[in-house]
Amino acid sequence: MREVFQQSLREVQERLVEIAELVVGTITDATNAFGDSDVALAERVIDSADQIEELGSALDQLTIDILARQQPVASDLRLVVGALRMSASLERMADLAQHIAQLARYRYPESAIPRGLKKTFTRMGALDVEMAGKVAELLRTQEASVIVEIRDLDDDLDELHAKVFEKVLSDKLTDNPTGVVDATLASRYHERFGDHAVSVAKQMQFFLSGTMD
Repeated sequence: MREVFQQSLREVQERLVEIAELVVGTITDATNAFGDSDVALAERVIDSADQIEELGSALDQLTIDILARQQPVASDLRLVVGALRMSASLERMADLAQHIAQLARYRYPESAIPRGLKKTFTRMGALDVEMAGKVAELLRTQEASVIVEIRDLDDDLDELHAKVFEKVLSDKLTDNPTGVVDATLASRYHERFGDHAVSVAKQMQFFLSGTMD
């Protein structure tokens, strides 16, 4: 029975990694679609919603079964409970990537990025992609040092988010209300994506050390 239990725990980790790697692809495509006004790529991101949602639901069912049948304790319990929360964060990250892609689709053939913010959003997209990659690495390796890297990247993302708001509140964009709305939404989606990456990192920190600090 113990071997079956350990196999179930390994499966939980493997499924988390699988979902995280799909999120990497989703946010990569979403940021490229947004930056390049690529409507075909945006549609592909939007259509990918069901796969990640189905994998997340299957993982949730697995963890619930483990809780009911195996009654894990200590670090095993932290992993199983944390997996439920991490799964939810990963699904939300995929949702936010789809929101970014939807902005690109809505504004096609025009760009959803107002003038003067192209470099900022390119950098925000790159940070989101890097954070998603770090999340997948963290779930795969369980290396605590990656947690710090994710938090540092999120600090950079928060700074850019603040700069976008400074820009949209300036007089330069008052003649482009649609651009203001698009930039505000897109920046918020990028920033929230990073927040959910940090949430996954916190759950892994709890699994590894028993604390959220």
